[in-house]
Amino acid sequence: MGRLAGISGRRAVTAFCRIGYKVARQRGSHVILRKRGMPNLVIPSHRSVAPFLLRSQIRRADLTEEDFIELLR
Repeated sequence: MGRLAGISGRRAVTAFCRIGYKVARQRGSHVILRKRGMPNLVIPSHRSVAPFLLRSQIRRADLTEEDFIELLR
């Protein structure tokens, strides 16, 4: 299993909020995060977010996977 496998949408949202993203709204099962000067992030509220999707949102937030893993702790 990869490092990003099995991370829930709720944990991912919490991690991104730690670096200044705010929950702008939720549409269906997707949470939209916003931070001034950065692209919006869309995180599905699922039990497990697909690693490729999480990886793309981490890149959009200008983070590395290691930085994101640290934010989960």
